[in-house]
Amino acid sequence: MTTSVEAAAMPQHSARAASQVPVGFAIVAIILVAVALRPGIVSIGPLLPAIIDEFQLSHSTASLLTTIPDLLMGLLALPTPWLARRYGRDPVLLLALLLLCVAIAARAFSRSVDMLLLSTAGVGAGIAVAGALIAGYIKGNFPHKAAMVMGIYATALSFGSTLSAAVSGPVAMHSAAGWRMGAGMWSLCAAIGLLCWLGIARLERGRAHAASHPVRLPWGNRTAWLVALFFAADNFLFYAVLSWTAPMYIEHGSSPAVAGFILATFTTVFMISNPILGAISKSTDRRGLLAACAALAVIGLLLIATVPTWAPFISIAICAFGLGGAFTLGMTLPLDNTHSVDEANAWNAFVLTVGYLIAAAGPLSVGFLRDLTQNFHMSSWLLVLVAMVMLLLTPLLRPHQPGG
Repeated sequence: MTTSVEAAAMPQHSARAASQVPVGFAIVAIILVAVALRPGIVSIGPLLPAIIDEFQLSHSTASLLTTIPDLLMGLLALPTPWLARRYGRDPVLLLALLLLCVAIAARAFSRSVDMLLLSTAGVGAGIAVAGALIAGYIKGNFPHKAAMVMGIYATALSFGSTLSAAVSGPVAMHSAAGWRMGAGMWSLCAAIGLLCWLGIARLERGRAHAASHPVRLPWGNRTAWLVALFFAADNFLFYAVLSWTAPMYIEHGSSPAVAGFILATFTTVFMISNPILGAISKSTDRRGLLAACAALAVIGLLLIATVPTWAPFISIAICAFGLGGAFTLGMTLPLDNTHSVDEANAWNAFVLTVGYLIAAAGPLSVGFLRDLTQNFHMSSWLLVLVAMVMLLLTPLLRPHQPGG
């Protein structure tokens, strides 16, 4: 019995080459790359007050440290499938991870706002290209276990978020380098992911690849737009909460350490919900679970908006479980609606483009409203409104293909 992750989908003459990539190693590679794809964004949240203080940034400008990666995750999703067809998936993915590693380190040495933002753009570009290729890899190598493997991938993403949210602040507090150490140390994760995928690339060298053909982006497909809007709403909320939870609770009187732990609770519960929803979601019609997750997000955000200092760990946990489950299922929706790797790449590129371009407004709008009103009250109600839109979209997310 072959251990290849692709043998079931490949002709007999390719089985020998494919068998060089064991299932376990493929899963480990997906996990280690995923862990590297969030600390470059998430670590900034607990460090934002120190960065604002050092560079004398407004809250709107500071929000660009999250908004820029979000924008690039949307904009670069479109050319990534073409790059993968033109130069090969593995070389493009390896170059993206190298860029991520270098950019995270460079940001830690920034001495000007321009360098801070430029290196942040490098972080976003690396995350964008690497992240856009993973869904197609999962579709091609785990076609019958897409939700489960996507759950593993989402869990690893969340683990990277949780680790960086919990550790960045304390490291910065106890390091002579301050926030620079808290932000820069995560280049190591990208280096580990790079080395691991280099192993995948070496094992796949010489493997017979199925012919790859460009597939049109589903601009005219109603279901694709609904999936993209749901994904956008979920990530709008995720990145807004990620960016501003710690600063908000610091303003409410919490110490930076406590605010960091509240943020870590968000990312921890978000992480826990990923494999749970990936495991229990069996049908490709996932609307019931999507609605339940969106409803939890509404409840959690309502509590934060109305009684922010009442049991903040409970409120943030309810919100996180809903957003985390919706994230796993939302990432699976493009795979539910497609039948090939190329089609999955096209749908994934479309959903990431629309989703992240809209989601980029999350941190920016919260920062803008904070500057405008001098508190986070109006911003909190904006997040409740977006969560309600996400909930209203869920009945419309039935897969469009026959038998879906």
